[in-house]
Amino acid sequence: MIKTVITLAIYVHALFGGIGLIAGTLSVITKKGSLLHRKSGKWFVIGMLLSSGISLPIACMPGHINPFLFLIGLFTIYMVVVGKRALRYKFRKNKVARLDRTITIAMFCISIVMILCGSLLFEQVSVLYIYFGIVGVVLCISDYRFLRNPHKTRNTWLVQHIGKIMGAYIASVTAFLVAGLSISGVAIWIIPSFFGTALIIYYIKKVRRTSPRPEVN
Repeated sequence: MIKTVITLAIYVHALFGGIGLIAGTLSVITKKGSLLHRKSGKWFVIGMLLSSGISLPIACMPGHINPFLFLIGLFTIYMVVVGKRALRYKFRKNKVARLDRTITIAMFCISIVMILCGSLLFEQVSVLYIYFGIVGVVLCISDYRFLRNPHKTRNTWLVQHIGKIMGAYIASVTAFLVAGLSISGVAIWIIPSFFGTALIIYYIKKVRRTSPRPEVN
């Protein structure tokens, strides 16, 4: 019975992960702000949240216990939620919410736990714990700066949105390579983030060039 439940959960997890990957790809390649971009972005958020959410109990089930994948699931949820919530700061009337600060603090703590796990374990996965832990700390510091003044420029919210949502998209691509194509090794977890980061930098620079002025409502 337990085995059947686990198998079913894995299939549902993969299904929503696939939906997230396809929707995310559409969102990346379509014109930003278009109807298709917004619709595909919505389904990306839904797919990734459900897929990552389901991955948490799976990583705790007998025969599938995996602390690293559990923490990566939390990491992905963090990026999706923060990237989505960044949209509310498009309007100056929306002040910084306590929830956003709480999410940042929680993710910072999770990142420290990942770094500690990597430092204490003497396994191949230790490198990944430390790598993603450091990335998490950097992202949280960026969040802290953003929340200090989310309306610093007219498109500050958009920079935050792009960075986090693209980070979540990188996670979906990595999951497909690791689980879907069964490619193993430490490198396959890290290489997509390099290409993804280059794409994030490109989009952010493009946004900052187009509108550096403060928004006036």
